[in-house]
Amino acid sequence: MKTQTGTTLQAGFTLYELMITLTIVGVILSFGMANLGDFNRNGRMTATANDLHAAFHLARSESARAKANITICASADPMAAVPACGGTWDQGYIVFQDGGADLQVDGADAILRRHGPVENNVTLNFTNGATYFSYAPTGLGRGNVGGNPAVAQVVMCDERGNVTAAGGNSAARLFVVTPLGRGTILRDKGQINAAGGCP
Repeated sequence: MKTQTGTTLQAGFTLYELMITLTIVGVILSFGMANLGDFNRNGRMTATANDLHAAFHLARSESARAKANITICASADPMAAVPACGGTWDQGYIVFQDGGADLQVDGADAILRRHGPVENNVTLNFTNGATYFSYAPTGLGRGNVGGNPAVAQVVMCDERGNVTAAGGNSAARLFVVTPLGRGTILRDKGQINAAGGCP
């Protein structure tokens, strides 16, 4: 009588196959994590620049609409019940109807927008040390009020500095406000260096 020995098939991976798979996954993840870090940093920079630009745009359009002086200023306590101008831009800023045209929030002045501290690892460098920009009822900039310089240029940087990022533009941003009050965001390395560059 003939006996057959049964053979059973083993299902699974060999150690060699497992090591190759893990190596490929590790290489893909290393590239993905580096790109994800840049993606997050670019998102922070874009959000900071867009928030500042939106605040200036709101102040300009509201001054023309309401026929009133509208001021945007740095504030150390932007979320307070009655915030005050003062402090640094990285602490926050406010947009308000400046009834007294004196760059200060008075009791009857309406707060139009409040912005808290800027994103982590983002620095704002105001080239002339300005702490405000004010719009006249015409929607145009009021210039230097009381001898204090108005915002003209803001360099925004993170830990990368003024280096070439994806797309050939700088990782930093330059926010420029004309004396008439029109704001623009630029990403040219040369213009950013000319404005003082990153610290």
